[in-house]
Amino acid sequence: MLKTKSFLCVDFGAGSLKMAEFEPTEAGTLRLKQFGIRPLGFEGSQDVARERVILKAIQELMAERSFTARSINACAPGFHVFSKFVKLPPVDASKVSQIIQYEAKQNVPFPLEEVVWDFQILGTTASGELEVLLVAIKSDIVEGLFRTAEASGLRIQLVDVSPAALCNAYRYNYGDLEGCTMVLDIGAKTSNVLFFEKGKVYSRGINIGANSITQEFAAEAKLKFGEAEQLKIAEGFVSLGGAYEEPDNPRQAQISKIARQVMTRLHIQVNQTIQFYRGQQGGSAPQRLFLAGGASIMAYTAQFFAEKLNLSVEYLNPFRNIEIDPALSLEELAGVAHAFGEVVGLGLRNVAQCPVEMNLMPKSSLQRQAFQQKKPYFIAAVFSLVLGVAAFGWFYAKLSSIKSASLADIQQRVAPLKQLETRLQSELNQVNQATSRLNQLTDWNQRRFFWGDFLQELRGALLVTELARQEALGVSHGVWIETFTTPPPTIVAAPSDDELGEGGTGSTDPDDPSSPGYYERLMMKRYGLVPGRTGLGTGGTTTTTEAVVAAPGNTNEIAVVNMTFRAVNMRPISPMANDDLAYELQRALQSSPMFDPKETKLTGQIEVVDAAAVTFSFGVTLRLKHPLKL
Repeated sequence: MLKTKSFLCVDFGAGSLKMAEFEPTEAGTLRLKQFGIRPLGFEGSQDVARERVILKAIQELMAERSFTARSINACAPGFHVFSKFVKLPPVDASKVSQIIQYEAKQNVPFPLEEVVWDFQILGTTASGELEVLLVAIKSDIVEGLFRTAEASGLRIQLVDVSPAALCNAYRYNYGDLEGCTMVLDIGAKTSNVLFFEKGKVYSRGINIGANSITQEFAAEAKLKFGEAEQLKIAEGFVSLGGAYEEPDNPRQAQISKIARQVMTRLHIQVNQTIQFYRGQQGGSAPQRLFLAGGASIMAYTAQFFAEKLNLSVEYLNPFRNIEIDPALSLEELAGVAHAFGEVVGLGLRNVAQCPVEMNLMPKSSLQRQAFQQKKPYFIAAVFSLVLGVAAFGWFYAKLSSIKSASLADIQQRVAPLKQLETRLQSELNQVNQATSRLNQLTDWNQRRFFWGDFLQELRGALLVTELARQEALGVSHGVWIETFTTPPPTIVAAPSDDELGEGGTGSTDPDDPSSPGYYERLMMKRYGLVPGRTGLGTGGTTTTTEAVVAAPGNTNEIAVVNMTFRAVNMRPISPMANDDLAYELQRALQSSPMFDPKETKLTGQIEVVDAAAVTFSFGVTLRLKHPLKL
């Protein structure tokens, strides 16, 4: 459907902002109603200040030229856009998107989640390969365009890129030309080279632009960028070299030499692109060259490329088939028409089916636009909801009063139950305490044979050792326990008889089996836990305990036992017999399930005695796998 309202097209270039207002005609073409251009200076190409500079330029143009439209088609700056032509093998149509997604991951120099990208299939080669134009731009760049537009009261409907917009403008205005045509669009930071031939198009971006001339001139002449730019525009030209005389003005001569150097670098890149197009893309040699872009009108630029490329050179007129409003100044338009190729290409998207149609609108912006379109419906829905709430307000107020009365009645009935719950919880706590004490006593009861088992395990290890040494030496080699001790004790208060007993009736004699707590105290006495009672001694003796001997770091466990063994001296039979016996006993103890094999080992030096000695001694540290809990 033909759009009847006028709309804006804005090219957010690196060096200048171009804006035009179009309206569709009844014939399905465009009519130019207003136009304007505003230089952005050096800051326009710097990301830090770019949004602020563009916003100011838009506001100035809107006020100066009285643009009336608020919906815009935008062209992203060329130096921010990544574009590449790729060839894909012949595949089913259902797999094209999947393959292009893969190509995008391989070719786009940023993660795909950080960019907005699009593609278009431009045709097929003779061998059946698909020719695809792939473009991408970082999402934050596009979001910046939206912020700037919204701050100016404008709504972006479409985001295109320079090569695609310029291609559409050329096809619309010069589609009747035969042979191969080359278009060179020279911008501030980058330049685009496009080839058109028999419905086929190829494009390449070159990172050389007119700002290079200004920057090199400013550095050489020691001027600020703005001053150098003004001199370049007012007096600059491309030196033709050779026998041509230099101008008398030294500044002008300086600019012309620098301009020629930059254009020479650009020509080298253009020439390489021509060779690539002809060799890799199967194209023909260009028959003509159209210059476009703001930097293309520097004096003698056309003559320079005509001489270097040996081609006829003209300036691209994007308004060739565009209707011009009679109120506009044709002379003013002619002076800037070469820079409006992208702007016209943007406008054609609203009235014609263009050869290249891309839209780099970020998902967030599309969602925001969709929300804005549905906003009236949301408002109506909210209004209906408010009415519904008001209608039910009285009903809910009445229902709330009934619920309050019911809640008060329930709380009155629950109060006695709460008191009963408190009593039950108190009884449950007492049951838990009794269960805990019972568990402790049960554990003590289960461990009453610990020292008997311990000594039995030692006896077994001694027998195994004696047997092994007898087989090795041919004579009996006796070994026995001399002493055993535990590490230095940690003193803790011993429990009193009252703490061990439960109280109540019966005898109070602690040695009376009928007295409360008799068996608990008996168990404590057995392990030396009650003051003044006889506990387990060392080396067959007894000891009076006043504390619990516990494992380091835990006052409720015995984990380490230090043993001293004595054995018959066998050095007269073999010099190593005593050492062998000690290590044999160590191995026997380490193989026991009661001791930790890693921490059970010989302690200190094995006593060295002469052949006349009857016995010798050695120490062993035993680490219990399961410490005795007190």
